Amino acid sequence: MAVNLLDFDLEGLTAFCDRLGEKRFRAIQLYRWIHQKGQPDFEQMSDLARSLRGKLASQAEVRALPLISEHVSADGTVKWLFDVGAGNAIESVFIPEADRGTLCVSSQAGCAVGCRFCSTGHQGFSRNLGTGEIVAQLWFAEHRLRQRLQLSVGGRAIDNVVMMGMGEPLQNYDALLPALRTMLDDHGYGLSRRRVTVSTSGVVPMIDRLRADCPVALAVSLHAPDDRLRDSLVPLNRKYAIDELLHACTRYLDAAPRDFITFEYCMLDGVNDAVEQAQALVQLLKPRLRCKINLIPFNPFPASGLVRSSRERVLAFAQVLQDAGLVTTIRKTRGDDIDAACGQLAGEVQDRTNARERLARQRVIAIQPARPIPLPADGRGLEQRA
Repeated sequence: MAVNLLDFDLEGLTAFCDRLGEKRFRAIQLYRWIHQKGQPDFEQMSDLARSLRGKLASQAEVRALPLISEHVSADGTVKWLFDVGAGNAIESVFIPEADRGTLCVSSQAGCAVGCRFCSTGHQGFSRNLGTGEIVAQLWFAEHRLRQRLQLSVGGRAIDNVVMMGMGEPLQNYDALLPALRTMLDDHGYGLSRRRVTVSTSGVVPMIDRLRADCPVALAVSLHAPDDRLRDSLVPLNRKYAIDELLHACTRYLDAAPRDFITFEYCMLDGVNDAVEQAQALVQLLKPRLRCKINLIPFNPFPASGLVRSSRERVLAFAQVLQDAGLVTTIRKTRGDDIDAACGQLAGEVQDRTNARERLARQRVIAIQPARPIPLPADGRGLEQRA
């Protein structure tokens, strides 16, 4: 089978070209043709030697993911469904904004973590994606959007990538790392480390490895101020408890491109949205490290048994955090009319983990009774982009 050149970062492509008897500068030329120009046809790579083009044609390819469908939201968000074989399909989402274009990329077909509030986890887990399958999402989206937007030479459609699609990126580390390096490489997509974010539910050893190998922006799915509740919402917490996770985050800050860690907190009515829980979150985080809290309105799906927090409860929760001096935003929901919002990506997964049955047995969770909450005098300024 032909080698998929999307599987290689620049060092990997250089090694491949060396095996073909070609020098490093040829690998750089080839890398630019693939990633900067989006060219899959070796014959069109005009500054490559004809002999090299012949070798590539017989041994390699730029293997895109077959596109199953494209849906465009009323707010301009675009969701693509890609076929990754054996009955599995994964989703990628492009979110346009006035000052940037963000692509949400998947790292696995499904997810084995099984967070209660995430529809991907309820689909179960089939397999890890390869590096080429991760990079192919960016390769396709960037060059499709450039054509659609009629960008001039050198124009960029995507300048922000978040590994927040289907899957837990740090449980697919070996494929993730070269994909990140391709995103960052000046001969590839040239993205800033500050503009590439890995979101994790808290795989502590891999946070430390990412810190050493390729520190990019880090977002941590927290969702609870204590271990008892987080054990129920994020099962991985039973292996890596909050204290251990926060120590890893503190270590990560030494190498991080930003001087803070983002903590994601999905707002679940009567579960984790009480003022007292906001106060507990302040006590947990403020003494430990610089951070930003991103409150995420829950996007309901029937199997979860959960309900979105009311706007009043979200604003009250946010006000407690802000009054304590924690930078806090409320994520705007984008693309929910096409099931492209946070937590809604599900694709099609041939589950090998019996996730639906397992999660159905876990639906009973400790829910605090609803209670009157003091409303902030002014909730303006809290709702921001992701």
